Order: sequence, then C-alpha cells, then structure tokens
Amino acid sequence: MSALRGVFPYLVSPIASDGSVMREGLSDLVDHLVDAGVHGLTPLGSTGEFAYLSNAQRYEVVETVVGANRSRVPVVAGVAATTISDATAQTRQMIGLGADGILAILEAYFPIDDEGVETYFRAIADAADGRPVVLYTNPNFQRSDLGLEVIERLSHVDNIVSIKDASSNTGRLLSILERTEGRLSVFAASSHIPACVMLIGGVGWMAGPACCAPVQSLALYQAAASGDWSRAMELQRPLWRLNELFAHHSLAACIKAALSLQGFAVGDPVPPQKPLNESARDAIAQALRALGAL
Repeated sequence: MSALRGVFPYLVSPIASDGSVMREGLSDLVDHLVDAGVHGLTPLGSTGEFAYLSNAQRYEVVETVVGANRSRVPVVAGVAATTISDATAQTRQMIGLGADGILAILEAYFPIDDEGVETYFRAIADAADGRPVVLYTNPNFQRSDLGLEVIERLSHVDNIVSIKDASSNTGRLLSILERTEGRLSVFAASSHIPACVMLIGGVGWMAGPACCAPVQSLALYQAAASGDWSRAMELQRPLWRLNELFAHHSLAACIKAALSLQGFAVGDPVPPQKPLNESARDAIAQALRALGAL
C-alpha cells in the first residue's frame, strides 16, 4: 500500500436499540464518503464509540465497512484493548476481515509504564502481518499515554507508519515530526486546526467532522496540500465551527446528530451516552448550513 495521507473520516458505529449493527445506514455512509472522494476510512476511532462496543459489534462494523467499500480506498480499523492478548487477537481478526491497516489504541485501567506501552504497540504491529499501523494517542481520555521517547523508538518499527495525535497541543506534533525524522507521518485530529498541522508537515487528518463535511474537508486538504495557505484558512474558518461544537458536546452524539440531519440512518449514541437536545441539534444544523453541508 502507498503511504497513508489525506482525509480519513472517523466513521460512526450505527447501533440499534437492540444492540445490532445498522448495516444499511453504515453502508450508505461509506458509499457517500467514498463517492465524495475521501482518501480512506477509519472505523472504530473515538467517533466510532469503540469503548462502548463488544468485540462482536466491532467486527461486524468493520466487516460492513470493508464490504461496502469494495476496495476503493484504504480501511484503517481501530483496535483497542487493555491486554496484549486481546489487542493482537483483534488485530488478526481485523486483517482477516479485510482491513488494510490498523489504528492502534491503548486502553488502560491501571497506569502502564513506558516499557509496557511500547510492548503493547509493538505486539499489534507484529500481529498486523506487515499492514500499516497508525498509533493513536489521546491523553485527554487515556490513562497511559505515548511519550515522545516511546514514539521515537516505535517509529523504527517498519510497519508503524503514522500517528494520529489528539492532544490539542500542536507543538507536540512538531516535536514528533522532528524526533522521528520522516519515519512517522502525522495526522491531525479534530482537536487540532488541520490547516496548521498541514503547514508544519502533517499529511492530513483522521477526524469525525469529515464524516458530515467530506466535500468541504477535501477542498481544505487540496488547498493546504498545494500550498495555497490563504485559501486553506478561508476554508478552515467555517469548518472550525463544527470542531468547536464537537468539543463542547459529546463527539459521537454530535456526529450522529449531524448525519441524522443529513438523512443518514445512524441511530443514537450507545447508552448510557445520550443524544443531543434540540438546542444542540439546532446549533449543529446552523453550522452545517453555513458550510453548505445541509
């Protein structure tokens, strides 16, 4: 596979009230995003509510995405666990289902030291059987984080190719780029301003907002990739309003509400999370209209 870059929407996981995966709604969303021109798809990121799903639900989500995608763009599937044995089993299953790469996430109840964190991610990379692995770090939610020294060491693993950092600290992204010296590409998260991340050397973004504004996200990416920074910032400003709303409310609830407003059958957030109230839905509708996405 060629190097991962561009706009990779973090997909929602449509789950019905009985716990079944809403396969038709998810397939419709995949078709819509691929037809819009996104560069890849990422099921089971934070937007995909991985922490609220059983492994059986996770596998069905990825199976549905892979099937609907029909090999048109890379599918980078999330793997999240508290143990190495579970993480490697999930990785092998995702590859068996047809995922083109792995988004590696560490869940932790008790704190894990740097050696344990590094061992966890190396084990996933080994289980991925040569497929590309994207490290995912989100210190706002994770009990054990990836420090810069661990990231630098992991950048020497052949198939660990990228990192998606959701720290909201753009300076940390520059530190990662400097320390890994081209071995590890950097994707922005919804907590970063994508145009700024592209300016310092990022290769794109993996984020939920691209689910509901793919055309606008792609236009921003193209402007930044071509070095037209004036145009990029012109496009970035209205998109950032979505990010502000998603930061204020529950991320999955926001993306699902936005997609529902656009006509996609994606259901509500998995309980005990709650759907947005009418005031929040109205704010999202207003932001989408301002973007031309509704």
